[in-house]
Amino acid sequence: MYIVCQYARAHPESRTTGTLAFQWQINHERSFRPDFNCIFPWRSRRSGKADTTEPNPIMRKLLISASSLLLLAACENAALKKAEQPVMATVSSESPLDREIKGLLEKGVSMSERKQQVSAIEASFLRRTTPERARQLAALCFTKTLGTPFMPFDLAEIALAETGGNRLSAGAVSSKGALGVWQLMPHRAKSHGYSPQDMENDEKCAEAAVRELYTKLEMAQGNLNRAKKLYCGQGPQAEMYLRKIHKLRREMLAELKRQTELLAMGEDGTRTR
Repeated sequence: MYIVCQYARAHPESRTTGTLAFQWQINHERSFRPDFNCIFPWRSRRSGKADTTEPNPIMRKLLISASSLLLLAACENAALKKAEQPVMATVSSESPLDREIKGLLEKGVSMSERKQQVSAIEASFLRRTTPERARQLAALCFTKTLGTPFMPFDLAEIALAETGGNRLSAGAVSSKGALGVWQLMPHRAKSHGYSPQDMENDEKCAEAAVRELYTKLEMAQGNLNRAKKLYCGQGPQAEMYLRKIHKLRREMLAELKRQTELLAMGEDGTRTR
């Protein structure tokens, strides 16, 4: 088609004779530029004047449809970006502590229940040590069990069973060489990344005790009572240790009940509604 148009331009006489005899020659560079004005009649003429010929109606409809689709896609993308912005803002505003508390609540663990246990623990510790130390150790039982399968009572009763008779001393050493308030053997402390000297630090000793109890829980296949028994060891001594822990648990539960009843009572001793 292109060749016919080019030939018709170069040889007007062929239009009258009806003969389309033509020849052409490709130059030595073997390149030529097609005349798009012949293929697209609505483009500008070679004279430089704009062609007033209307575009093909089908082509015009296609161009209008394509423009509409592009505009619609741009609007949808803008709406999606707007919808995503509040979600991103919500996620970024949630702190790691918020997520940890949320995870505990989803597991059915009440933060108020944990705090109530700490108050009862402090009262039990107070019978065996100074008020300041009782408060510090009770706080450790709360903070070091967050994000674990254990409650504050679990860590507190081990401390009471191990060193309650020794005023919950950080420098307590057993006849077998167990160290600290929670009485870990030096090789067990090292297995959790702590030195024997670290066991004199209440915070590090509490962390090591939680890791040790978690190790025993895995050995006991999720049975917490058995895990506490393994914390002490095996044999008759471990059985006595477990009974002692149960007795200390009843002591703390009784204190928790007493404090709950006091909260339900007014200053005049009558129960509030």
